[in-house]
Amino acid sequence: MDTLLDALQEGRLIELPDNNKDDALQFLAHIIEAIPSLPTGIDVVGLVMAKERSTTSALGYGWASPHVRVPFEEDLICVVGWSPTGIEYGAPDGNPVSIIALYLVPENQRNHFLREVSMLAKALKSYPGFKKLNAAKELNEVRDHLLDLISTSRETVGPDTRARMIQLQARQIVASIPAYDLANLILEPVTIISAPGLKHLVLAQDPQLVEYLDGAPRLVERLSSEGVFQNGGWRILKRGETAYQGDRVLYDCLAIRIANTNSSIATKS
Repeated sequence: MDTLLDALQEGRLIELPDNNKDDALQFLAHIIEAIPSLPTGIDVVGLVMAKERSTTSALGYGWASPHVRVPFEEDLICVVGWSPTGIEYGAPDGNPVSIIALYLVPENQRNHFLREVSMLAKALKSYPGFKKLNAAKELNEVRDHLLDLISTSRETVGPDTRARMIQLQARQIVASIPAYDLANLILEPVTIISAPGLKHLVLAQDPQLVEYLDGAPRLVERLSSEGVFQNGGWRILKRGETAYQGDRVLYDCLAIRIANTNSSIATKS
């Protein structure tokens, strides 16, 4: 389960913002879409949702492993979402899902993916602590349980893997870091308010992000119709909306940007 270990080592373990299945899958898919090594124009969200409509990805034991296949060669990529309350997922054992491990499977990695998921399914069946994992209260506790789960699969724990696990276990995580903090991404909560005949209002902590969104064309229109806006370095993902009197609408959003991107926020065309 080296790809799952990669996700933990590279900071792709994320606390999900709510316990809705579709929202969780779309959120994780947008995280994968933001990875800079992927070709542009890959609709990971659409592929994930279409796949999930045809068959459930729940494995049981509070775990789901959705995946999408893409027609290019790249590394196998995994991003892991944790739901503290559990998600009603239609699992075969009837239990809510606490862990969603979403895989992006390039065509050169199909056998690798099948081996990984097979080992994961075997590890879940033999893992004595899955109830503790599902009852975890904070992200560092989840990470520790996942490392313990990986260690139950003897085929993956060679010297290199064991060294990486020890390094992760020794790493100190500052408690004040937000649960959704990632190694390679910047994520910012954003509130956008629209009203007829008025310019939209942006509420966010990052002054550059506010400046960018203040001048972003068709921002509200795209959030309303598509649920996502991208025009430059930031991808704005709508998590929810609330309608008020006078056709005023509040959009609860998440802004995602690659931390080391050089595109910044300058593009406003």
